[in-house]
Amino acid sequence: MIRDDELELLLNDVLDRYGYDFMNYSRASLKRRVNRLLTIDKFPSFAELRYRLLSQPDYIKRFVEELTVNVTEMFRDPAFYQTLRTTILPTLTAKPFIRIWHAGCSTGEEVFSMAIMLREMGLLHKSLLYATDLSPGVLETARAGIFPLAPMKQNSENYRLSGGTQDFSEYYTAQYGYVKFDASLASRMVFSTHNLVSDGSFNEFDLIMCRNVMIYFDKPLQERVLILFDNSLGPLGYLVLGTKETIRFSPMQGRYRQIDSEKIWRKIAD
Repeated sequence: MIRDDELELLLNDVLDRYGYDFMNYSRASLKRRVNRLLTIDKFPSFAELRYRLLSQPDYIKRFVEELTVNVTEMFRDPAFYQTLRTTILPTLTAKPFIRIWHAGCSTGEEVFSMAIMLREMGLLHKSLLYATDLSPGVLETARAGIFPLAPMKQNSENYRLSGGTQDFSEYYTAQYGYVKFDASLASRMVFSTHNLVSDGSFNEFDLIMCRNVMIYFDKPLQERVLILFDNSLGPLGYLVLGTKETIRFSPMQGRYRQIDSEKIWRKIAD
């Protein structure tokens, strides 16, 4: 088990050597994930892990992917996607162009879910989906649009429960245990690395999705990220957070109105 002082040493190493800043992440979460890495990669000691990180730059990719949580599925939480489909996206139909930011997009299932809904509503052709993540590795998976076949049964059920009426398999082709989603969906996506800890705003958006990312941040970092999102949202734009995340008790609370019972907030003041 990694000690507190060892974890701090490791975080400083990663920041100084590679520029990845995990200093404001929840320590309890980081300890769990570093301990998991020690176990699955069979490091006999903390010193061996530290030596490998500092002496083998290629290992930082795996380290970052382990520390950033990449658990997702398509149309995850169908009731939420149904609210998007029936309540949120229809308010954007009159816009000449729609910009959506998926912050912490992981391997891209959420982005492809959004693209499918936009296509079914006749909005994809005038939409641009910006998908960002800290980890270059997961972005490579997302950009390719290739996913394992096994979860497609659950994804299809999620899609149906979210209000989808098409045959979900029409959106992808299956081969050798994997599926590749229609390239026309990815053509409306821009994938890029972005660090919510240190990078700034890069556009004005109508909708920002950041679900179950900030729960791994400490309170000061959560507030900094909320300010970043506020600066990135256009007038009457929407901010979507995870089930355990909120803007209540933050400096931004008075500038937003909560939509329904979902974690969707609409900007009402600039």
